[in-house]
Amino acid sequence: MGAGYVYARWANPTVDALEAAIADLEGAEVAEAFASGMAAISAIFLAHCSAGDRVVAARQLYGNTHSLLLKRLPRYGIEASTFDLLDYEGMADALGGARLLYCETIGNPRVQVADLPRLAEIAATAGVPLVVDNTFASPYLCRPLEHGASLVVHSVTKLIGGHHDLLGGIVCGDAALIEPIRAVGRDLGATLAPFNAWLSLRGLATLGVRAERSCATAGAVAEALQAHPRVERVHYPGLESDPSRALADALLGGRGGTIMGVDLAGSRAGAKEFQDRLRLIERAASVGGTHSLIVHAASVTHTQLSPAQLLDAGISEGFCRLSIGLEDPDDLIADLSHALEAGNA
Repeated sequence: MGAGYVYARWANPTVDALEAAIADLEGAEVAEAFASGMAAISAIFLAHCSAGDRVVAARQLYGNTHSLLLKRLPRYGIEASTFDLLDYEGMADALGGARLLYCETIGNPRVQVADLPRLAEIAATAGVPLVVDNTFASPYLCRPLEHGASLVVHSVTKLIGGHHDLLGGIVCGDAALIEPIRAVGRDLGATLAPFNAWLSLRGLATLGVRAERSCATAGAVAEALQAHPRVERVHYPGLESDPSRALADALLGGRGGTIMGVDLAGSRAGAKEFQDRLRLIERAASVGGTHSLIVHAASVTHTQLSPAQLLDAGISEGFCRLSIGLEDPDDLIADLSHALEAGNA
């Protein structure tokens, strides 16, 4: 096809502007945008793996990524081995003959922070690229390429878009790695719409101030929840007691991010009743936007996992994922406290 903007599936000036902006933020040579985060993730595996190949991934992943690796790709001859994020020896052993190593900067939904430099070293020793889903951190909190990653992928729908009103995905890295990914996008047609690219550029303009505000509020909410008797455990890297605190200090600039996991005492039914009592926080499966959202992971975002796989991923029956928006922290704490305490009435 000739040069210039002759067909939108191949190139569009607004999409190009978004790709250039996010590549710059991530410190990447180039980027390629897609219609959704899952479209971007799928394109990575389809571009860099063929029938007979194998990938290695952390077990702490978004439900659809987990399903893609363990259910969808094997139908086309691409196998996946998953390991606990801390099982460095297991991943290193499994990487022999594998095509790539995959993880999330902040795991969905238990917000465990990955030791990117160590994983990058393991990948480099095996001679394979480290691919990092940076959605929960955004380039404002972490730039994985600076820690040894080869490719970085985002669901632009989340923190980058920031307003719960678009779908988009993007992959960043060196041109040699991005070119086959771009070809997959053109062939399969999972192209980002120009209007969604424009909305994403709008979101980028406020990413810094939104992330700072939401991180600060999340810290206050996590502290309040941790002290509540009806909460069994709060998973948030900004808490002093969290196992990921040291990595949050090293990789996220001391911030804990905008998302937390909350283990509530009781069953799925109890978690549903708790969510039903919330007045300000809404039930929805997205994260990273202006409004605070909550979701029961086992019955919404991670339905693809079996009970045993949920247990392996650390997702309990009462686990809820809470994404903090731009509301006043006292209002959010009051809403959560009401929902927790009304259950004892």
